[in-house]
Amino acid sequence: MNKIIIFDTTLRDGEQSPGASLNKMEKLEIAKQLAVLGVDVIEAGFPIASAGDFQAVKKTAEEVKGPIICGLARALKKDIDAACMAVKYSRRPRIHVFLATSKIHMKYKLKKAEDEILRTAVWAVKYARDKVGDVEFSPEDASRTEKDFLYRVVESVIDAGARTVNIPDTVGYAAPFEFGELIKGIKESVPNIDKAVISVHCHNDLGLAVSNSLAAVLNGAGQIECTMNGLGERAGNASLEEVVMAIKTRRDIFSGMSTSINAKELYRTSRLVSKLTGMPVQPNKAIVGINAFSHESGIHQDGVLKKRVTYEIIDPSDVGFGDTRIVLGKHSGRHAFRERLKKLGFELNDRELEKAFRQFKSLADKKKAIFDEDIEAIAEDQIRAVPEVYHLQRFYVASGSQVKPQAEVALGFRKKILNASSGGDGPVDACYKAIDKITGMKGRLVDYQLHSITGGKDALGEVTVKVESGGKVVSGRGSSTDIIEASVKAYLNAMNKLAKR
Repeated sequence: MNKIIIFDTTLRDGEQSPGASLNKMEKLEIAKQLAVLGVDVIEAGFPIASAGDFQAVKKTAEEVKGPIICGLARALKKDIDAACMAVKYSRRPRIHVFLATSKIHMKYKLKKAEDEILRTAVWAVKYARDKVGDVEFSPEDASRTEKDFLYRVVESVIDAGARTVNIPDTVGYAAPFEFGELIKGIKESVPNIDKAVISVHCHNDLGLAVSNSLAAVLNGAGQIECTMNGLGERAGNASLEEVVMAIKTRRDIFSGMSTSINAKELYRTSRLVSKLTGMPVQPNKAIVGINAFSHESGIHQDGVLKKRVTYEIIDPSDVGFGDTRIVLGKHSGRHAFRERLKKLGFELNDRELEKAFRQFKSLADKKKAIFDEDIEAIAEDQIRAVPEVYHLQRFYVASGSQVKPQAEVALGFRKKILNASSGGDGPVDACYKAIDKITGMKGRLVDYQLHSITGGKDALGEVTVKVESGGKVVSGRGSSTDIIEASVKAYLNAMNKLAKR
């Protein structure tokens, strides 16, 4: 198998994401989890950047075993010295030196000519190589560098001792076919390329970082630099989890390729990075987003329940996600609804199921999120259902601080619609009095309780009542996102019990 080296730069480039900042101990915690994940190289930071960054890299080098621990440095003596002092505590230290090579960077940022850049690159690699045995060199903005000059730089730094040459798409400018051709050109045009590993570091400004990285390995790259959750400067870097799972899932394309990543740790690592950086993972993020293995469409749910691979190319347990999430909502079908009821311990007959499903659909049109507690309430309504002498058709209330509450209620009774209006002390009281007029039974409210079944502004409210009429006391229950409707349903449930006695 051709092993693709996974170089994780979450702690360096990832931390450069606007709004993301990690202290020494947080970096160490992530680094230890990255070792568990199985990354080959951890770029622990930019030691010269600050005293805190230096200490974080040093601490990681001292305590994290397994991966290569790498420190970033510009092609400057002070940077390389700082990187060496920080990573030297690792059993496997690496210094990563970078220097811009594109015309736009040389002219406007460095103000240096090609020959001077070439001499500086060679000097920096030799100086770093005198300190550690493993040196990586990056010609910054390689994808916008003149190819002939890029080939000269790569050949020269390999001769100077670089074991890895990294080809960055620093500003995310390249397209996959173009970037693949660039890597292929380096393989074919640099005479000593067999003495070094070709690495790639792609940014996501055009949303192509993962695609460019994968195009690169198909053309000879042996290392991918990436970050968890795709964190990084501007639009971020190639996402580690996406790169790894693409190689693992599409073995037909990436034939003979593998990584050392323990995929079952991907979700755990993603959560940790998100928590400590304060950078939330978007719900529809590939592989680790909360919706990545969630299905709401009835067609998709039915397919997944029958055979997972109909709509899932990755088993969620393979990335540590857990089970497939069947999200019940307005697009869900009966199959998914029935399966959720079974998981919750409810067995409804066909008639009860149909009524419960209609009630669920009505609720789903009102709420964004349907919770198990909502489903339980709907099922319990059917299990405890009382034969309906009267059933609610509609109601209307008018109420306010300067208005006496008025209610109009319409009930179905023996294929007829009966209407009544009434005032009351409040909108609920007015509704109850209108129901009394229609049924001819005067109910006295003994107890009234309201509680929220779930959280949120659109929570399903449940009302339970005790009603006394003619010396009999019965209970009633109703639920709705509208507390007045829940109150009406509860009272009507009680009145139907009284009507049957």
